[in-house]
Amino acid sequence: MSRVGNKIKEARLKANMPQKVLAKKLGVSEKYLNDVELGRKVVQESFITRASKVLNTDLNDISMVVTDEDLMNERRELEKSKPKVKTKIEKDAVWENAFSSVLKNVPIYDYSLRKALSYKELPIHSNKVEGYAQDKVLYLKVQDDEMSGFRMIENDLVFGHLVTEMNGNGFYLINYKGENKIRELRRLDSVKVLVMSNGGRPMTETMNVQDINVIAKLDRVEIIL
Repeated sequence: MSRVGNKIKEARLKANMPQKVLAKKLGVSEKYLNDVELGRKVVQESFITRASKVLNTDLNDISMVVTDEDLMNERRELEKSKPKVKTKIEKDAVWENAFSSVLKNVPIYDYSLRKALSYKELPIHSNKVEGYAQDKVLYLKVQDDEMSGFRMIENDLVFGHLVTEMNGNGFYLINYKGENKIRELRRLDSVKVLVMSNGGRPMTETMNVQDINVIAKLDRVEIIL
């Protein structure tokens, strides 16, 4: 269970509010809210803000420190609950039958974005992948543990989409001091942005918006066990 999902569930139960009622107030399905509470969905800043208002509590504290022990314990629990994996033949048959003409080979890059390391198939809906233009989506292979406090560890995959400017608070691939890096960005005002990393302890730096070259916004982490 994710930190934000856990806090939403705790606040909902404290308010004696059924999951179905909260989902309706937030304009999402009950299944979506259940996935959020179980940590299966990475939510946008706007969703956290809406949930905070409905539940009348502060949920926006996702930058809290995560210890290595916490991280490893969570991954062990994920591994235990991981469903039985189908054989390659079974998976191939399912995908070929269901998505034979509606799959996108989404490229997996390192931070340089020079050449695809491999590809991962995702379904196409309404000519888009995960709600974004097909030519904008990508995966990044995490190259270091500089964001381990945000549950991004070396070799994990992060799904995202290409952007040219900061679009709300969140995680981004940016050109940072001459190198492409994953960082959390939080806008402080019209000209200042807080740039954050967490490789065991939080590191923050205030920068001007115009000094940050934003490359991609990151939507979710796919943990590699």
